[in-house]
Amino acid sequence: MTTLFISDLHLDASRPHITRLFLDFLETEAAHADALYILGDLFEAWIGDDALDEVGDLVADGLARLHERGVPCFFIHGNRDFLLGDAFARRARMTLLPDPSVVEIEGESVLLMHGDTLCTSDTVYQGFRLQARSPDWQRAFLKRSIEERRQFAAQARAESSRYTRSVEDSITDVSADSVSSAMKNHRIRHLIHGHTHRPAVHVFELDGQRAVRTVLGDWYEQGSLLSKDSSGANLRNLPA
Repeated sequence: MTTLFISDLHLDASRPHITRLFLDFLETEAAHADALYILGDLFEAWIGDDALDEVGDLVADGLARLHERGVPCFFIHGNRDFLLGDAFARRARMTLLPDPSVVEIEGESVLLMHGDTLCTSDTVYQGFRLQARSPDWQRAFLKRSIEERRQFAAQARAESSRYTRSVEDSITDVSADSVSSAMKNHRIRHLIHGHTHRPAVHVFELDGQRAVRTVLGDWYEQGSLLSKDSSGANLRNLPA
């Protein structure tokens, strides 16, 4: 059987063709998989389970149908949908996992992360992440009206886009030291993550042994998918 990994879909009403691509994926390839892992940023922005929109409805229904077919779905929060909670997870019939998580795939222990915590050179983002992941900040944010939260999310996306364009790529990419530390701490030789939108398979040496870091791509113009089975792993695109 095959285990599938995806990340950084950034689903949003402004890109309906990508939502259709994802829903078609759930009905076809994912329906025949052993399991599906979503490693964060399923949505472009998530401002609370009480603010479910049409895209969220479609995705929840699609994931629930996948579960009914006997394919479990596991989800790790990203930097855009860290407020996705138990209510949506129950409706979508998916299991929330901590970031990071170690899972056993085809006899191999694999470390799964969204990937944003590996970008330690980006001190501006790490400062915001620390604030936004605190229970006090989240409680205060979720008390705001849905419209206020939408406005905040739109402003945050715009500021993030401007900031990303203004800094060097090396700042927003992962730190090699952070990757090594994470893999050593979990005694793992294979790491899978998203976040950076730089799909690739990196093979390197870690404490004298072969190690692999697989980076999932985004779904802005096409899909990106890692499939792993007994014959190996395959990182590929899904045409839109």
